[in-house]
Amino acid sequence: MKIFMESIDMGIWDAVVNGTFVPMQVVKEETVKKPCSEWSGSEKKKAQYDSLAKNIITFALNMDEFFRVCGKS
Repeated sequence: MKIFMESIDMGIWDAVVNGTFVPMQVVKEETVKKPCSEWSGSEKKKAQYDSLAKNIITFALNMDEFFRVCGKS
């Protein structure tokens, strides 16, 4: 799975290892999530890696595994 994801884009496997990328910003000395409308192109791409990883993993499951995993969400 690692090799397959890395062959598509190294960032996809990075999202699996390091978790979801959430763009942040500082507002009044507090770090908060950045609104999607303010994300840069590179931030959008990094945030999309998590969805791509989930999509790849989901397609790799058979039906029984899929329903078992979906029940854990």
